[in-house]
Amino acid sequence: MMKKVVTFGEIMLRLSPPGFLRFSQTNNFDVVYGGGESNVAVSLVNYGIPVKFVTRLPDNDIGKCALMELKKRGIDIQNIIFGGDRLGIYYLQTGAVMRGIKVIYDRSHSAVAELTTGMIDWENVFKDANWFHWSGITPAISQGAADVCLEAVKIASDLGITISTDLNYRAKLWKYGVNSESIMTELTSFCDIILGNEEDAEKHFGIKPEDLNITTEGNKINAPAFLSVCKQMMDKFPRAKKVITTLRGSISASHNSWSGIMYDGIKMYVSQKYQITDIVDRVGGGDAFMGGLIYGLLTLPENNQKALDFAVAASALKHTIKGDANLVSIPEIEKLLRGDASGRVSR
Repeated sequence: MMKKVVTFGEIMLRLSPPGFLRFSQTNNFDVVYGGGESNVAVSLVNYGIPVKFVTRLPDNDIGKCALMELKKRGIDIQNIIFGGDRLGIYYLQTGAVMRGIKVIYDRSHSAVAELTTGMIDWENVFKDANWFHWSGITPAISQGAADVCLEAVKIASDLGITISTDLNYRAKLWKYGVNSESIMTELTSFCDIILGNEEDAEKHFGIKPEDLNITTEGNKINAPAFLSVCKQMMDKFPRAKKVITTLRGSISASHNSWSGIMYDGIKMYVSQKYQITDIVDRVGGGDAFMGGLIYGLLTLPENNQKALDFAVAASALKHTIKGDANLVSIPEIEKLLRGDASGRVSR
């Protein structure tokens, strides 16, 4: 029986004005349930990898709606605990052309924000697992969530489980009076696989690519400029076996280039670059990458290049899917990897 991947984090209620409407223009919101780590879980289940998602939900109708969404996708929900008064919410206004996406968080005092150590039986959670994934969003929510995340990585490490993280810096979080660097440095020190883009590395650890201003030169992103980031990350976190960076060139809110690199301490692997025009929904693109990467590393452990290529293609396709989670299949990803990006009708 295949061992399970465990992901841990907050699933939220996403409320978005339809289409490209601004908040001030809409009279109703589209509803989506999602979150960084639950999005990774959805991707992996789509690829046939068994996944447990661990979180805390309020025991009310909205919490049950989130639970049903997870169950519908085939995710193992047996280790989800209940308590607290509310599900975290975020409002998302879709960007277009030179107008960027706007996100407003309403997640203070959510069920996950009020987690404390000892609430989750991590020994039981990990008994049939070989991989644990967390992201930098969870410790940003509250001190309690950060403490529980540390509790989890320590136990997973003691059990010899592979640990991965997506650094996921969120400036609008980290509001509870702490410096993200100290917390994230300790948590990341337990990780075997580290994913982070240029902003994550700089904001969390002060690590940045040489001779590149991301804000003004975002469309000039290239792999060699980020080799220094990968090397600095490995120097800071000697346990890490692989450091991976996604390279998003932001031509506009509607047109991004998308690629990735992986560094294993010896060799840098570079993926194909995709031009993603007329983006449908970029939210969850990094989560789709992480899901594809975990799948690739589990099923192709000796082929870093193929694992990276799969992750990049999977996440490129996510930009065509409305909602947080990537709902594409392995055959669709393999079709893109063969060079077929035509989008022709399949009959």
